[in-house]
Amino acid sequence: MSLLILMRHGQSVWNAANLFTGWVNVPLSTKGIDEAVEGGRQIAHLAIDEVHTSTLIRAQMTAMLALSQHKSGKTPVIQTPQMVEQTSSLGDVSMVDWSKTNGPLEQILPVYMASELNERMYGDLQGLNKQETRDTYGDEQVKIWRRSYDVPPPNGESLELTAQRTLPYFSSAILPGLDAGKNIFVAAHGNSLRSVIMDIEGLSREEVLSLEVPTGAPIIYQRIGEEWTRIHEY
Repeated sequence: MSLLILMRHGQSVWNAANLFTGWVNVPLSTKGIDEAVEGGRQIAHLAIDEVHTSTLIRAQMTAMLALSQHKSGKTPVIQTPQMVEQTSSLGDVSMVDWSKTNGPLEQILPVYMASELNERMYGDLQGLNKQETRDTYGDEQVKIWRRSYDVPPPNGESLELTAQRTLPYFSSAILPGLDAGKNIFVAAHGNSLRSVIMDIEGLSREEVLSLEVPTGAPIIYQRIGEEWTRIHEY
């Protein structure tokens, strides 16, 4: 048996300002910080073996703030990806080499960052006020851009396109750990998590359009074999 803990980032400063955010890398608002801490309190008693988050700061802040409440005492450590070697006073080194620890590994909680978990990219809408965009294009058109499954905003991604990058990462980087019995915490975004939940729960294209993923609220699944069970209270 393993647990998958999903959490949408807390409110960002652009959520608070009613702006389309997408891949624009803005931080959490004060309210979002409080949401992340509260979400962390709700899962503080659950064992966590591995963490995955996006490359956007609002998801990373949420992960770290939530984990600051955890009772394990482990230190979250971001795992450095392989990068081009750099020359230093000590010769050619890589960030991977320099970030290694010789301390007790059992006290470390590995955190992996992946752009595949990033929010849906909103293209030409990024940075625009949502209400002003409705006033310009009409409520129905904006609703189609925001809520349809396969119609992207101009020069942006649909939920279908988002799923095409999110689900392969879930299958290759997260599912093997769950199958090995690990409990995994994923801090990401509304649309990247909607695609994962759609896959887990077998939702249709129509059903996923009404799926709401609240900010800062953990959603927990138990996995036994190939079977998923959503746990509302743990």
